[in-house]
Amino acid sequence: MGESEVIQIILAIVTLALVNGFAEIVKIDVTAFAKIIVIAAVVILVNVAGKKIVASRLDADVEHEIWRVQRYGLKEGAHIQNSVPIGVILPIFVGVITLGAVNLSTILTYETRALKRRAARRFGPLSFTEMTDYHNALVGAAGIVCVLIAAFVSYWIPGFGGLGIIATSYVFFNMFPIGKLDGAQIFFGSRVLWATLVVITLIFMSYAILLP
Repeated sequence: MGESEVIQIILAIVTLALVNGFAEIVKIDVTAFAKIIVIAAVVILVNVAGKKIVASRLDADVEHEIWRVQRYGLKEGAHIQNSVPIGVILPIFVGVITLGAVNLSTILTYETRALKRRAARRFGPLSFTEMTDYHNALVGAAGIVCVLIAAFVSYWIPGFGGLGIIATSYVFFNMFPIGKLDGAQIFFGSRVLWATLVVITLIFMSYAILLP
């Protein structure tokens, strides 16, 4: 993991904490906000670790960065010179205007690339030296599944219900098939896999909403 990626991940953790700790910031509850920072770190790191493990198994590497937008229209040339870190701006903006009611967590994106050893190890009629959309979808799905598992486990640990809620919310918003979010990369790699994860995510989301 390079220095640039580490910085992007730290920024993602801080953003996720700010989005979910709006009430604690307003009340200046340092202890409660510190707990949210820890939860945010767990969610982001579990997501990242899940993708990196599966990518490694596929003889590939995955790099994370804040969701950035450069194009603003469909016409050729409809883009700005420097990309905008929408993954930081949009969640915080939505959190402020809704007074923390909407915890938009569309923060991180990922990029997979085949390692040199992939071409050396994989051979035969069904082999691929480059990453296919399906393999890319598997990487994204791994991150989603790992966060959902963390959410499930947290519900059985006293005092960690907040982890389950934040983790589930993170997965829910990242399953939207837009931009380069996890949901988009899974959707274009395997619609069946995407639909399955959406159903599971909605079940988790329903439980999180109904949780006392």
